[in-house]
Amino acid sequence: MAAAAAVFAGVLVVTDDDKGSGGGSPDGVAEGPPGAPGSGDSDDSGGSEGSGDLVRPGHSSGPGGTTVVIGEASAGHTLDVYQDLRCPPCASFDQAVGPTIAKDIKAGKYKASFHFAAIVDENRGGSGSTNALSALGAALDVSPDAFLDYKDALMSSKNHPGDSKDSYADDDQLLTVSQEVYALKTNASFREALREGTYDPWAKKMIAAFDASGVSNTPTVKLDGSELTGISGSAPATAAEFTDAVNQELKG
Repeated sequence: MAAAAAVFAGVLVVTDDDKGSGGGSPDGVAEGPPGAPGSGDSDDSGGSEGSGDLVRPGHSSGPGGTTVVIGEASAGHTLDVYQDLRCPPCASFDQAVGPTIAKDIKAGKYKASFHFAAIVDENRGGSGSTNALSALGAALDVSPDAFLDYKDALMSSKNHPGDSKDSYADDDQLLTVSQEVYALKTNASFREALREGTYDPWAKKMIAAFDASGVSNTPTVKLDGSELTGISGSAPATAAEFTDAVNQELKG
C-alpha cells in the first residue's frame, strides 16, 4: 500500500486558520518542526523521553492537532478510520482494504479522517501502540505522504509484530521500519523527534480523543458517521466487502 499512498500528495485538508508547521498556532499549542520547544497546553503525562509539552505535528489541525484528514476538500463524504497500530486485525484490514481507500480518496469519493487508539497497550501491557503513534506523528510533521507510507509500513505483513510482542516499544525497531519510507530514510528531524519523544504528548492526546469518541473496537470504519460492516458484522475484511458497504451507505 506504500506505493498507493503517493496518490495523496498535496491533498491534506486543514482549516485555513489552523495550519500545521509554519502556519501559526491559534490554540496556543507549539507546532513542528520536531524538537521545537513546546508552549502552552502542557501535558504532564508526556512520554519518558519527551519534554511533556504538547508539540503539534505539521499537517494536523484541530485542538491539539488531533484532526488528521486526508483527501480533496470538495469531497462530499468523510470516512473515519479507527485503528490501533499494535492491533493485528487493524493490520489485516490495512493490508486488504487500504489500497481501495487510497483509490477512493484519489477519485474524490470521500476524504479520510484517521483516529488512533492504544487498546492493546491497555489490555496486554507495554507501550508499542503509543510509541508507534508518536513516531507516526513525527512522520506526519515531515509530510502527509510520509505519514501514510510509514503507517502502511508499520501495518505491513512484513513488519507488524502482532499483539503478543511489543516490538514497537523499541525506537530502534521503529527506525528500522522507517528505512522503507523514502522521505524518512535520511531525515534527521524525523529521527531526532522519534528518539526524543517529541510527539509523545500528541500521541496521548490522539488516544484520549479516541477514548472520547465512543468507539470501543479497532478496526472500525464509518462513512458520514454510519459504521460500515462486512458479513461478519465487524469491519469489512476484504476490499469487495468494503466497497459494497460504502456503496450501500452512499445510496442511503
